[in-house]
Amino acid sequence: MRFAVLGTGFWARTVHAAALAAHPDAELVAVWGRDRRRAEEAGAEFDVPGTDDLDAVLADVDAVSIALPPDVQAPLAERAAAAGRHLLLEKPTGLSLPVADRLADAVRAAGVASVVFFTIRFQEATSTWLAQAARTQPAGGSGTWLGSIAGSPFAGSPWRQEHGALWDVGPHLLSLLVPALGPVTAVQAAAGLRDTVHLVLQHPGGVASTASVSHTVAPLAAGVEVYVHGDAGRLVLLPELDRPVAACTAAIDELRAAALTGGAHPLDVHFGRDVVAVLAAAERALATGCREAVGT
Repeated sequence: MRFAVLGTGFWARTVHAAALAAHPDAELVAVWGRDRRRAEEAGAEFDVPGTDDLDAVLADVDAVSIALPPDVQAPLAERAAAAGRHLLLEKPTGLSLPVADRLADAVRAAGVASVVFFTIRFQEATSTWLAQAARTQPAGGSGTWLGSIAGSPFAGSPWRQEHGALWDVGPHLLSLLVPALGPVTAVQAAAGLRDTVHLVLQHPGGVASTASVSHTVAPLAAGVEVYVHGDAGRLVLLPELDRPVAACTAAIDELRAAALTGGAHPLDVHFGRDVVAVLAAAERALATGCREAVGT
């Protein structure tokens, strides 16, 4: 399967392009960027053309791997889907529910395969944890993703600065809590210091979970932990954060499989849309101070 990477930033080069360049069954054939010079530089790292001509790229590939800000990703993904190209997407799939809905509709209409790269979900330990959770009668759960973005390669990202940890790392926690506990039906939210946000998530059957996210804690306070509890006890997941290329390789494999079989992937653009619906409800809850229903 022939791929192009759309994006020239740190994550596009060091994860998406690196995984594709080393993949035994996928071929990286181009890098696209809004800035032609940067696209050429990124392409040169992997000995492929770099260009700002999206139509030319889409004419020459089977799939695109997109690593761009959400507001840039969504319209480009719609164009790629309309051209019949399969999609490896970043999260979130939009910064509002209408944007995520439009992308999901475009993918459905085109009949292409899609996978959203929720990094932790493409790890063997996570699959084992979710299988254990599926054998448990759940009573609740919790997730924390506390980090310090200062000094990281993402520190200068305008959309992360504007929308904070809720929209950046909140999707990762939802990608774990939702399959373990069921869809989120309502959200309560409270703001902490700086961009820290605390959520109470309502799931079916009276099950509830909590999630706390931040990009601005002290470095020594940083960490990620998720657990669910129920009749089988407490199941804890401590995700690996230092092997994103391996996770991306697995995501590429799963996109290829979905494209070949025509089947839906559990982390497709429609799941990505449902995650955006929860985040949008959380944003409303922060503004109103009230419990907010999740849009359907």
